[in-house]
Amino acid sequence: MKRLPFLVIILVLFISFFTFNSSLAKEVPPIGKYEQIMRLVEQILTQGHYSPQPIDDNFSKKVFNRYIEMLDGEKNLFLKSDIDLLNKNFGSRIDDELKGAPVESFKAISKVFADRVNVASQWSKDILSKPFDFTTIEEIVQDGTKLDFSLNENERKDRWRKKLKYLALERYVDLHDERQANKGKKDYAVKTDVQFEKDARIKTDTIINRFFNRFKVKYTEDDMFNMFVDAIASTMDPHTEFMPPQDKRYFDEAMSGSFYGIGAALQYTDAGIKITSVNVGSPAAKSGVIQPGDLIAKVAQGDDSAVDLFGYMVQDAVKLIRGKEGSTVILTIKKPDGSIKVVKLKREKIENDIDTFARSAIIKDSASHSNIGIIYLPEFYAAFDDANGRRSYLDVEKEVKKLMADKVDGIILDLRNNGGGSLYDVVQMVGLFINQGPVVQVKDRNNRPTILKDNETGVLYSGPLAVLVNEFSASASEIFAAAIQDYGRGVIIGSTSTYGKGTVQRNIGLDAKNGFTFGESELGTLKLTLQKFYRINGGSTQLKGVESDIILPSQIETLKLREKDNEDALPYDEISKASFKKWPASFDLKAIQQESNERLAQNSAFAIIKDNSAWLSRENDKSYSLNIDDYRNEKKEIKEKVSQIEAVMKLKNRLNVSLLPNEQNKYADDKNKQERVKAWLKSLSEDIYLGQAVRVMDGMINMENVAKNNSSGVSVP
Repeated sequence: MKRLPFLVIILVLFISFFTFNSSLAKEVPPIGKYEQIMRLVEQILTQGHYSPQPIDDNFSKKVFNRYIEMLDGEKNLFLKSDIDLLNKNFGSRIDDELKGAPVESFKAISKVFADRVNVASQWSKDILSKPFDFTTIEEIVQDGTKLDFSLNENERKDRWRKKLKYLALERYVDLHDERQANKGKKDYAVKTDVQFEKDARIKTDTIINRFFNRFKVKYTEDDMFNMFVDAIASTMDPHTEFMPPQDKRYFDEAMSGSFYGIGAALQYTDAGIKITSVNVGSPAAKSGVIQPGDLIAKVAQGDDSAVDLFGYMVQDAVKLIRGKEGSTVILTIKKPDGSIKVVKLKREKIENDIDTFARSAIIKDSASHSNIGIIYLPEFYAAFDDANGRRSYLDVEKEVKKLMADKVDGIILDLRNNGGGSLYDVVQMVGLFINQGPVVQVKDRNNRPTILKDNETGVLYSGPLAVLVNEFSASASEIFAAAIQDYGRGVIIGSTSTYGKGTVQRNIGLDAKNGFTFGESELGTLKLTLQKFYRINGGSTQLKGVESDIILPSQIETLKLREKDNEDALPYDEISKASFKKWPASFDLKAIQQESNERLAQNSAFAIIKDNSAWLSRENDKSYSLNIDDYRNEKKEIKEKVSQIEAVMKLKNRLNVSLLPNEQNKYADDKNKQERVKAWLKSLSEDIYLGQAVRVMDGMINMENVAKNNSSGVSVP
């Protein structure tokens, strides 16, 4: 089958960037690593970003505030005098450092932060050594945007005390509830309120120590600098980011759906990083030593010294355990019986096929006697560095063919929580469902628009199509949904609108000698916003997203989580409409919408979701009581609202969902994967949103059948 050459997309994406390549190719004089990175970041941002802000004092102040927010979003660590002094000395200096001045600002800020954390650590031990009185009337504000920094140490310590008291109160009430639930049980050891209060402080101490331990492990000078540069990048726009080498590798692994590792799932526990499952045939399984329940105490790379994982979170540990193909990793394992084993493993390719790649299932609808296919796509993945790697459009193409072979009457493509990915893949994927034509328009910083097209004549699947989206369907997901909507090819079902990310990014490696590279970089990588994309109808998805044809009330509709809620987001705009021919749809969208509205009017579940979610949003936007009676009343109301939502979120009459007939035993040799697939099928069968999508699809199928019968001259009674 003829496909749009990948090189065309590459050239389209980078044409604006190549215009300033020569200016970065000059060899940088020998300077410190931090200064090198800052200079390169400034050059790439100003000469390559789609809509660069001037790198001046105003930009510097915005970066300063963002970095402070990253470090102390709750405003219970820094003093106001700290911020005022740091702002005076460094608030207008960051732009100078980007242009070559010695890098001093982040070091000064980070030192004050470290000092404040150390003091808070000492306070915590003192505060948690004494009983709390949960009968006093006082409140805590946890939203940092509603606070200023503390004026003095007493105020700061009191904020910290309230934070610890709130954490302890949560656990104290949980212990009370547990006692009530186990009342009268023979083997349950009943404790007094005094014992509960002490236990609550002990549990709180464990939790807060995680923060302090992680600070000791992960907040090195390099880590603080990486965070600082990321603050600079994301001030330019929310999707421009800085990634140190290890994070870049982790990002690539997530995009490709495969990585080189040992094949074990990890979980954070109070005891440490625990192995929860082992992939069949993986290095971990073949070792004969590593088993679920083991703790990973240390990790070493080849002949290097082992790194103690004390204080590490799962993602930190994963980055150490994964690495290059064929490389060696040495794990120090603590077995459940307390024995210690040292295991030397060679990393192999691991494919996370269950959680990353496209998969499909069949819904046998008893009401309409139709077979509906559903394709789940978690992201528009692509193995950019592997010619033989998985690509999302090819995988979706395979799933569509399998569903067609099973003679489905309609297909639902589930893009909920799909944050996007490969632009090339989404263009090809739209081409599976339309007969040649433009898919998306892309504009660079010089206002040069380019239309990316499906150049292949013919359609793989021409039957009824619906697309499920929500607030977290972003970027490539929005391109797909917008194209399907603009062509009138299918029906978009979900929240009022998608996320609203209408920008294109490219990873640019920082290279001390040549300025930049598209390969591996030891200095780090800038994920740079190079372009903005537009629907073929001329409108941008930036900020607005894609509005659903069929709107289903959502739990998170009222929360400020979309692109439009970020003050640094690029604006919405429009360009000229592309020339395209609408799809000859057999369904009447207005009739479909009317039928859906009538169903929703009779469905109390979505009314409960809408009303309760709005109430919870308002409730979360206020202060919290530290008085146990008031706390209980507040939590009781919240629990009731949440319970009502949870009760209606699951279908009373489950959908009949199963794998395709020839895939029923696909994971029979891997119990872990088999259980995860079963869990996915169960979640689909209970999914109230999928239930509504099936009803919409029924209407589309009926209209399709009527159209076919009319065209063939068959009378319909």
